Amino acid sequence: QVQLVESGGGLVQPGGSLRLSCAASGFTLDNYAIGWFRHGPGKVRDAVSCISSIDGSTYYVDSVKGRFTISRDNAKNTVYLQMNSLKPDDTAVYYCAAVLAHLCQGPYGYWGQGTQVTVYS
Repeated sequence: QVQLVESGGGLVQPGGSLRLSCAASGFTLDNYAIGWFRHGPGKVRDAVSCISSIDGSTYYVDSVKGRFTISRDNAKNTVYLQMNSLKPDDTAVYYCAAVLAHLCQGPYGYWGQGTQVTVYS
């Protein structure tokens, strides 16, 4: 069974850090580009980051550049999103998704259930 499971969300103060994990089962992430998306209150679901399947090239939306880092550990079949200097606007449900492609063009066919990230003062 193909499955993506996010974990690592939680409550954190502004300026704090979290590391999200996206663990895959039923398929190998090596051949997939992986994206992180988020859906915050009053906002549409937006892509925040992705990582390619071959050379590890990455993409970040402007609002998280310099603060978030995406990485992958193929041995663990897991992709991570390290989030530093968190802001209240980062509050959202974060989803990982996979596309069978080298790059991050989509469409993303596999999605996790999401993990809640809440940034508060």
